[in-house]
Amino acid sequence: MAKLVFGMNQSLDGYVDHTAFAPSRTLFRHFIKEAQGQAGSVYGRQMYEVMRYWDDDHPEWDAEQHAFATAWRNQPKWVVSRSLKSVGPNATLVEEDLEGAIRELKAERDGEIEVAGPDLAQSLTELGLIDEYRIYLHPVVLGRGKPYFAGPRPPLRLMTNDRIGEDVIRLTYVPA
Repeated sequence: MAKLVFGMNQSLDGYVDHTAFAPSRTLFRHFIKEAQGQAGSVYGRQMYEVMRYWDDDHPEWDAEQHAFATAWRNQPKWVVSRSLKSVGPNATLVEEDLEGAIRELKAERDGEIEVAGPDLAQSLTELGLIDEYRIYLHPVVLGRGKPYFAGPRPPLRLMTNDRIGEDVIRLTYVPA
């Protein structure tokens, strides 16, 4: 049975915004390894559209960006959306019965499946389907934006904390 993991970069004041701060090279290498080892990813529409950037090669990319793009392209993706009519390569559109689709996915797969996007994570949290939360805490304060938890924070229990690079701490929680 697969484990559903919601993990994102977060500011000290609780916001996620890929345009406001970026991972260091050390953290990016960590994310490459994570992507290479994942059994797949579940995306909401907005996060999927952001991540489609990795579908096409860009001449300015270095070797690590190419490695991440390869890992992202190779893993299966499930995109939860009622507005999209099609999705890109190696992706499956989930239009209805979110709970049933994700329960089936967890039962059929082994390993970790990434959950990408706070709104989707909130829906899956309310359904009791997320097995682990990983907060990559960065030493920045944004003061506004989209919060990591899109709704009420579920009761959580801290399992581990790891320092990644010079300035990021990964906090790993499970539902209490």
